[in-house]
Amino acid sequence: MSQPKELVKVTHALSTELRLKMMELLNTRRMNVVELAEALDIPVSTAASNVRVLEQAKLIETELMPASRGAMKVCSRTYDDIRINMNPQERHGHGKDRHYEIEMPIGSFIACKVAPTCGMVSEERPIIAEDSPAGFFHPNRLRAQLLWLRKGYLEYRYPLEIPPGAQIQKIQFSMEICSEAPNYDNDWPSDITLWINGIEIGTWTSPGDFGGRRGKLNPAWWSDAGTQYGLLKTWSVDHAQSLLDQTEISMVTLNQLDLTSRDYVDMRIGVKEDAVFKGGLNLFGKRFGDYEQDLIMKIYYILC
Repeated sequence: MSQPKELVKVTHALSTELRLKMMELLNTRRMNVVELAEALDIPVSTAASNVRVLEQAKLIETELMPASRGAMKVCSRTYDDIRINMNPQERHGHGKDRHYEIEMPIGSFIACKVAPTCGMVSEERPIIAEDSPAGFFHPNRLRAQLLWLRKGYLEYRYPLEIPPGAQIQKIQFSMEICSEAPNYDNDWPSDITLWINGIEIGTWTSPGDFGGRRGKLNPAWWSDAGTQYGLLKTWSVDHAQSLLDQTEISMVTLNQLDLTSRDYVDMRIGVKEDAVFKGGLNLFGKRFGDYEQDLIMKIYYILC
């Protein structure tokens, strides 16, 4: 409640079913105003006015892009989770609710299985020879800001440093990710699966390997012909279910993950051998793509 003006804008923006449907449509991909209007069967002028409300609340961001006639406004979501804290003291650590957060560089994987097309670059230059799976074991992988593979997986190990006796309520992993095609292909689906402690949480079908406009964070040397950006996706598990963003993806629960039996958490991201769409994956660090983040794990817990 320390920013009441912003709170009013957000709650107003989310107060109509129409704008909630817009947010849902933007859950998996960017859309322009005309596409939103067609999907919701409303006039373009109505879509545009509601987009402005969401934009003013900073729930979406828009970008003008060239169109056949002039320019079009393309919309994307800025948040996956919105939390309203009515007690500022708890937000500053005096209440019983807590969360533990750690950001893992994308090159810090402890195990991998990789097949071409594959590669890895830092903010300044390529790290390994393109289509060289052996290069993924090079120590310079720790500098990676973008990596890609057509088949296989990457596995990361996060330290679990929460107070003794803490009761975990939810675990989540967020990352910017997309499919992997030669150069790029906006229509290139890939079934990308996440595992926690060896338990399969669920699969997201990435619609494509995204290009056609530069990623917001991409360094100048990176070619326009390559992959440019991904989508920010969040897998989470609580006591009732597993979610992809805000949609149920499986019935795996926290009890099955056995988080408190060890002082680390293993997360694997990859494409299964029996996937329907074997379109690979691109994984973005905080210096590539659209989102300034690496692989973030958050664990929400309470102290009794």
